[in-house]
Amino acid sequence: MPDSMKWYVVHTYSGYENKVATNIEKAVENRKLHDLFGEVKVPTQTVTEIKDNKKCEVERKIFPGYVLVKMIMTDDSWYVVRNIRGVTGFVGPGSKPVPLTEEEVQRLGVETKNIEVNFAVGDSVKVNDGYLEGFIGVVDEIDLQNSVVRVTVSMMGKDVPVELELDQIEPLD
Repeated sequence: MPDSMKWYVVHTYSGYENKVATNIEKAVENRKLHDLFGEVKVPTQTVTEIKDNKKCEVERKIFPGYVLVKMIMTDDSWYVVRNIRGVTGFVGPGSKPVPLTEEEVQRLGVETKNIEVNFAVGDSVKVNDGYLEGFIGVVDEIDLQNSVVRVTVSMMGKDVPVELELDQIEPLD
């Protein structure tokens, strides 16, 4: 059943994001609707600010006024979320909530895919996807945090560094 859960965007009053997220989790707990709800997130990022010549790290909301909820859309789940104080509605046309697509979920960084890396810097790899599919190159750098790898590929007699997604390459056998 968790496979049929999708991410929905809930619009809230500005500044109420954390309160809404907490209240959704409490309502799910109280009504024992764990089978309909997954995660509730308020996407944030850490930003370094300089105030009075001092650096300090601050948590900032990436999407002020929005909360992301992973759930199975039913009349019960819709009712629970819609009636939380501070919620103005779901994002979607009219009153019909529209789930995020897989591509949107990946782009927003809501869920992270774990990709097993079975190659290292200096290894020869083959590009298995994209416009360079079929090309062979050498791994220069691996950035696991951003899921990218820098590979030097030989094109028309010249070595060209390219940046690819981790799942776009595979080690040569």
